[in-house]
Amino acid sequence: MDSDGVASDLLASITLLLRRVRLVPIEQGLSMPERSALSLLERAGPASSSELARDAQITAQAMGATIRTLRERGLVDRRADPEDGRRMLLSVNEAGQRALQEKRNARTEQLARALGGGAFTQADLRRLAAAAPLLERLARNL
Repeated sequence: MDSDGVASDLLASITLLLRRVRLVPIEQGLSMPERSALSLLERAGPASSSELARDAQITAQAMGATIRTLRERGLVDRRADPEDGRRMLLSVNEAGQRALQEKRNARTEQLARALGGGAFTQADLRRLAAAAPLLERLARNL
């Protein structure tokens, strides 16, 4: 098997899947930039707005607007950096965790409906289940 061909096919199919899943409408849910910022904070822990902007590859101004909205909605906490009191660190609070979980649950439900809608056989479901750990391992090796 040709690794270049497999890579191309995987990238195309995963990109399409992610695009479709990201379109899940959640009433009063998170926008894509808000979800991205919260997810970064959840994975990496407390960070400054400029660190988040760098990690998300967006401008500091765009991240600042996103953080303002998250703070207004009560989804992140802000505190002084214990090592440098001039710098402010942001972290996801309980309300932010719930908002992220609601978005994830909606996406999981969307996938479950698609998988259970009759377009996939039990054998298909077993193959997809077996592929999930491989896809995770692939992601960790990038």
